[in-house]
Amino acid sequence: MSEFTHTVWSQWSDLAVPPGFRKLSLADHPLDSSDLSQITIYVQPYMTGTELLEPVKAMNKLQILQVPNAGYESALPYLRPGVVLCNARGVHNASTAELAVGLAIAMKRGIPDFLRSQDRGEWSHERMGSLNDSDIGIIGAGSIGQTLVSYLKPYEVEITTFSRSGSNGSLSMEHLDRLLPTFDFLFLIIPLNPESTNLIDARRLALMKDGAILVNVARGKVVDTDALVAELNTGRISAALDVTDPEPLPVGHPLWSAKNVLITPHVGGDSEAFEKRGRRFVEEQLQRIADGLKPLNIITI
Repeated sequence: MSEFTHTVWSQWSDLAVPPGFRKLSLADHPLDSSDLSQITIYVQPYMTGTELLEPVKAMNKLQILQVPNAGYESALPYLRPGVVLCNARGVHNASTAELAVGLAIAMKRGIPDFLRSQDRGEWSHERMGSLNDSDIGIIGAGSIGQTLVSYLKPYEVEITTFSRSGSNGSLSMEHLDRLLPTFDFLFLIIPLNPESTNLIDARRLALMKDGAILVNVARGKVVDTDALVAELNTGRISAALDVTDPEPLPVGHPLWSAKNVLITPHVGGDSEAFEKRGRRFVEEQLQRIADGLKPLNIITI
């Protein structure tokens, strides 16, 4: 019988674990050449996609699969009876909301155009718009959405949030189409699921206000890419995208050359803030388990 209550694998070799927990990491227990059969808690390394979910298949005693993102759809095919899936809800709130605000400001203040002028050595003074005093719609009222609301409030904006359940002071999705034409910005920070796939389609893009800016920090598939490219190329709206469909966006894809678009390569949660916040979350999660409590952020399928 093992002397350990749990065997934990994570990306951190110096992770603090409770007494009675054995810790493993990439430094001493490579996933591609080690016996994984004793692992009971697997903390998937951040920004590794399905490549480092594959080892789950060899973890015969796995009890808890902890993914490092708020999104968890890629982990679903690796679940089996008896394995609890937890996401990292809350870990990426600050970084993702920060990027969303930065993208919105960059587009509204013309930063991409000014940068191109800088590359050409041109002083191209032009009056641009402002985030201040805008009417804003946010689809998604979870923890990142709530953080985004708090980050936007100092700009003296009017904010309306939407969610499937109408929770956390949000409106239910049935109100979206009626209000879409009123927003200067539409932020997307909603989980990807069958209901949200292509939520922003050609019809809803057409409903957006002339000059409005779509900011997507959710998942690429929440937006119909072909419809978005077509709408952007009319010059009527703009978009700032941290996520795309497909992803990574291949060379030559028409979204790269579409009008009025700023693209960042899915870096919303991947900032220096993750290291401290991610580690702290996992250590607190392990302590809860050691104390006999349910882990946080259990995903109910």
